[in-house]
Amino acid sequence: MLISLFAIAPATVSWSPKVALVMIVCNVIAIGIGKATIKHPNEGAQLPNPAFFGGMSHASLLATTSLGHIIGIGAIQGLAARGVL
Repeated sequence: MLISLFAIAPATVSWSPKVALVMIVCNVIAIGIGKATIKHPNEGAQLPNPAFFGGMSHASLLATTSLGHIIGIGAIQGLAARGVL
C-alpha cells in the first residue's frame, strides 16, 4: 500500500542556490505584503534592531516569513515542475 503511494508522489528538487534565491525572494515579497497590510506591525515584542525590518515586531516578522515560506514552497514546486529549477 505505501509503496504505491510513494510511486505517485512527485520528486522533490534538491537544494541549490537557485532554490535558495527563490525562497529569499518569496520571503522579501511576503515581508513587503505584511508591511503594507498589517494594521499594527510594531505591536508586541520588538526585534533587537527593528529599524532593519521597518519597525516590525517579532510576531509580525514571524507571520510574514511564515507566509513567505508557504509562498516559496509553492513557487519552488511550480518552477521545478515546469523544469526551470
